[in-house]
Amino acid sequence: MNFKETREIVLSELQNVFENIDPAQVEKLAEMICESEKVFVAGVGRVLLMMQAFEKRLNHLGIDSYYVGEINEPAITEKDLLIVGSGSGESVVPVALVKVASKFNPRIVHIGSNPQSSMTPYEDLFVRIPCSTKLNLEDEIKSRQIMSSLFEQSLLLLADMTAMLIADRKNITDLHSLWRKHANLE
Repeated sequence: MNFKETREIVLSELQNVFENIDPAQVEKLAEMICESEKVFVAGVGRVLLMMQAFEKRLNHLGIDSYYVGEINEPAITEKDLLIVGSGSGESVVPVALVKVASKFNPRIVHIGSNPQSSMTPYEDLFVRIPCSTKLNLEDEIKSRQIMSSLFEQSLLLLADMTAMLIADRKNITDLHSLWRKHANLE
């Protein structure tokens, strides 16, 4: 296999995934983010890295955002939103986290592949990325990539697409101006 072949595999798989994501779910996610006082994101492993990238982008857009577990994480309240990335919806930490969070009545969004996961009873919104997970569900889009790479790539791209929707809703037309909110101690 060479780079051209791997490029075609990755891009065609991503195209297939995004053709099968419900636009209404993504529009609702953007709306819920804009309506929230604070946004918290969570995940584990590589999914957490994608969610942290989303958190940073939300902060660039002027949205008060945190990842669960960071040192300056404030208390979550009923005015807030928790967005949990978990392909299977069965990983121990995300499932436990939504159970704890539900005691404080934030709205909860699960971005994942499994529409009938252990997180389902706690979700206000489920955004489905219908690709391969460790569960190997029948209706998942299968991938030739390593493990859950397709889910993680799709999650990051979905987050960036959602950020564009938010920028539009907030009437941020000068996207270059967002660099003022970028880290400058580099």
